[in-house]
Amino acid sequence: MTKLKIILATAIIMFLSACTTTEDKVISVADEAKLYNETLNPNQREFPNHLGFNDLHIQAIRHLKPETHDVHDPDLQTIVHHHCKAYDDGTLLCLMFHTGMKDQDKPMGFEYIITTAQFNALPEDEKKYWHYHLEEIPRAHATFPDLTAEQAAAILPAVNETYGKVFYFKKPHDKMPLGEPYILRVQDMPVQD
Repeated sequence: MTKLKIILATAIIMFLSACTTTEDKVISVADEAKLYNETLNPNQREFPNHLGFNDLHIQAIRHLKPETHDVHDPDLQTIVHHHCKAYDDGTLLCLMFHTGMKDQDKPMGFEYIITTAQFNALPEDEKKYWHYHLEEIPRAHATFPDLTAEQAAAILPAVNETYGKVFYFKKPHDKMPLGEPYILRVQDMPVQD
């Protein structure tokens, strides 16, 4: 939370220092308010928020419910693409696809991501549904495919200090959502090599 406060304070100072006043006229270096989250959207600064889930792209394994509890179950090896939108309150909402995010790909679920402070405020019986990204990112072999190594290294500390809750409303190969939606406790998935 301290890092988030520092980032927000820095953004405010930068914005205020970009404006100068002469007589009764305000001259601004930034003609428009920034419409993106600078920390979690480093590559898409030119895109406004209305484009939705393009702020951050994460790929991870261990995000599909396996048919078996065998560590070699193919569902555990399937890469799940998380296409995320970052919000000003520090949360992200990620649509999840097992195929990418081409024009006709449909999401099969979503991951709701919150800050550590938000997680700590949850009721104790709710916390069991959330996984800690500092532990889960290495287990899931998570990557940021649209970022350079330098950009990924810069945002990783912020992402590590978040928690995620995974909801599925569709199985990967079903054409329509069938059955009941469910919460996947990612932290309970078998650990991969």
